[in-house]
Amino acid sequence: MNIRELPTREVTINACKLCNPLGASLVFRGIEGAVPLLHGSQGCATYIRRYLISHFKEPIDIASSNFSESSTIFGGGPKLKQALKNVIDQYQPTFIGIATTCLSETIGDDLQLILDEFNREYRAPGKPLLVTVSTPSYQGSHIDGFHDTVRAVIEQVATGGPKKNMVSIFPGMVSAADLRLLKEVLTDFGLDFLVLPDYSETMDGGMWDTYQKIAPGGASVDKIRAAGRSKAVIQLGRTVRKQQNAAEYLKERFGVESYQLGLPVGIRETDRLMQTLAVITGNDIPQKYQEERGRLIDAYVDAHKYLFGKKAAIYGEPDLVLGIAIFLAEVGVVPVICATGARTGKLGDELRCLLPELEGEITVAEGIDFDDIRTLVERVQPDLLIGNSKGYPLSRQSGIPLIRVGFPIHDRIGGQRILHLGYRGTQHLFDQIVNELIRARQDRSPIGWSYM
Repeated sequence: MNIRELPTREVTINACKLCNPLGASLVFRGIEGAVPLLHGSQGCATYIRRYLISHFKEPIDIASSNFSESSTIFGGGPKLKQALKNVIDQYQPTFIGIATTCLSETIGDDLQLILDEFNREYRAPGKPLLVTVSTPSYQGSHIDGFHDTVRAVIEQVATGGPKKNMVSIFPGMVSAADLRLLKEVLTDFGLDFLVLPDYSETMDGGMWDTYQKIAPGGASVDKIRAAGRSKAVIQLGRTVRKQQNAAEYLKERFGVESYQLGLPVGIRETDRLMQTLAVITGNDIPQKYQEERGRLIDAYVDAHKYLFGKKAAIYGEPDLVLGIAIFLAEVGVVPVICATGARTGKLGDELRCLLPELEGEITVAEGIDFDDIRTLVERVQPDLLIGNSKGYPLSRQSGIPLIRVGFPIHDRIGGQRILHLGYRGTQHLFDQIVNELIRARQDRSPIGWSYM
């Protein structure tokens, strides 16, 4: 495995990551009755709203403490307390998730002190649950903010007690369609469950007759409180660091049996999830998933000749990159570039462990931007790019087809409904990849052809 050490430079050219509190805001949107509140300037909330709305095509409110020049000098405590009062009065939430930004972190605002003062001053009935998380953008990426927030919610809300026949699962930053699939799988195994976060409805719901200030759906606070009583907990994501891992916290604090698996993309990783659920429940894998697996294997055989020996460049969130790389290796595609704007320190080690047969054929790069990715692509000339919409300029410039996955997808409809996980999601990605390679070959043919 070629682990690329990036040269030190003072600029980022077209970042391959987004800001830390964006991940926090998405997690809070996956909790029932919750409103995200950013402690910082209005511009931070506007930027994040723009990105989330463009991808999910749903309305989203993100409150802000609305820093001014005087707040930066004298502290943002009064602004935060006023913002909390405004949100409570206007939205009547049951939960407010408060994430910091670069500005409030830089001046050193003490959130706990401010909230203690707020709790003494504001004594109205029905006060919502307040949860805080530190998410300055100069420290980490959107995926760090995402995992840090899931852990913060569990640390501040979950309680212990007698074990329940319930499984908690932390799926990572996947699509709304992926979350619906995971809930379907857990239901089919006969489980009561917590999926945190669960924005499958809050960020991809149906039409409303009247405007809803807080979208219905999301993980219930009662289920989050009960997480410490789960019979087992599953963290999806091999690169999640221990200090960010909510499953590890439940294991250490409450003795919950913990499993850390990869994102279930491809047959091997989906098999691991299914087998783990079978062990936890003592139930057989439902027949419909065995049938989905069989159809997927048949598709692998049908289209293997179109894929074998092709090369792909993958970029995006580290665990999605890892999951897709493992899947591609299953079908004979070499993931020659595995790149992420995040810095986990684990992506290369996981690839080396899981794909030892490709030692020396994969370039792994963390903390990378799209200027670096362009350089790598020019060097190895892959047949396919796989990642979010931010890679479209590179695809257009190079003429290499782009398969859109992950977040954000701004230039197509349905980014929130792309299914990546399970045998079903793998089938969708497999067909899309094969057909895109066939299309590219067909378009380059001097005569064209319409039958295979």
